Amino acid sequence: MHFEPRSGRLAAWGNALLAGLASPDEAVLSIVGEDAVHRVEGLPGETGPVGLTLALGRLRALGVTGLRVALPAPGHPLGLSGPPEFNARALEAEEAVVSVGAALGLVPEVSEAGPAGDVHVSVTWHVLPVREAPPADVPSLGEAERELAEALREATEVLTRLDVAGSGPVAEAALSAYRARAEAGREALAPGYPARAVRVLALAQRVDLMVSLAYENGHGGAVAASEMAARAEALRPVERVARRALVAAYNSAVEARERG
Repeated sequence: MHFEPRSGRLAAWGNALLAGLASPDEAVLSIVGEDAVHRVEGLPGETGPVGLTLALGRLRALGVTGLRVALPAPGHPLGLSGPPEFNARALEAEEAVVSVGAALGLVPEVSEAGPAGDVHVSVTWHVLPVREAPPADVPSLGEAERELAEALREATEVLTRLDVAGSGPVAEAALSAYRARAEAGREALAPGYPARAVRVLALAQRVDLMVSLAYENGHGGAVAASEMAARAEALRPVERVARRALVAAYNSAVEARERG
């Protein structure tokens, strides 16, 4: 799962821009983050790729009033509404942005170039038609927060029982990096989001980090194949809950506006 999905940054700061709460320069800078450049390809009325500033302005002109996030996984089309072609591209990328007000979606394609330690990342957002329908399996913020509290307890119990809790220098470095980013405000949502959404996002990212460390931090004490399978089986629903909560947090600004 994506710890800080690019689709989340695009949706959050795109929503802030559409609501008049962020300038185009501020929004684009926040969306690009540490990447080298973002381009948008396939926009109606454009013959080739364009920059984010022009793309966001064009989306507004096309009637887009908000942006939602989708974080699909095999067997779980979270945030998607079709058609199959768009769903397949989004599933391959493991993320997408779906427009509100115009039947358009954006799927990122990430390219890396350069030597280790000096890698330049460029992102091309492919614009594709989407079906205007309610997104799949997206919970409310309240539901997501309740699910997350239980998932955090379950994740801690599972990782402790299987001896794969985040430990050791690699895990500690990852946790320290997370705390530094959080303290610097990089994990916060854009202007216009409710405080509850910021809280849910932070908790979802914490659960996501725990799951990622469990998968990446070696086998721990779960050396037997059966134990490794048990770990994956136990963590799968926890990961699902975290992804649902991430989507709920990023989509909350649109949901709040639609409720009036």
